[in-house]
Amino acid sequence: MHDPGVDAVIQQWTSEREQSAEEVEAHRIATSWLAEAPQASPAASQAPGIPGQRGAAGAGAWAALDSADTTYLDAMRQRLPDAPDELLVAAAGWWQMLGDVREAEAWWDAGISPLDQRALDYRAAGLNPDDLAKWLGPLTVLEHLRRGSAPAWCVARLS
Repeated sequence: MHDPGVDAVIQQWTSEREQSAEEVEAHRIATSWLAEAPQASPAASQAPGIPGQRGAAGAGAWAALDSADTTYLDAMRQRLPDAPDELLVAAAGWWQMLGDVREAEAWWDAGISPLDQRALDYRAAGLNPDDLAKWLGPLTVLEHLRRGSAPAWCVARLS
């Protein structure tokens, strides 16, 4: 079959994909440059750590993040006995950046799950666990947050 519309589309597609001599040269240079670039070891790309825990091997090296504090893990296991250990370790690693276990437990008692990392955003915005039970109109702050209100909006309304 000979269809002029299909032939025109094929011709346009072919012309769009043809490379000029300049494009071919740019591709050759980029390929050779990437081939010369040093490759990262697979171990370094799997567990990079965090910038605050760089090792003594230089500015480019990363130290692996140690396991979470066992006091956090114990507190989380009491609240979430059926959660997998990998999930608890990851969540406890974030929570221990907040401070002590008592503060994390205060967030949990106020209605934030130990696995809910949004509490870090709430805390950074200026909220504390006691604020979550306060009323802003017909809803509490926690209800506003669960419905998608911005933590900064809640802080502004509280003040």
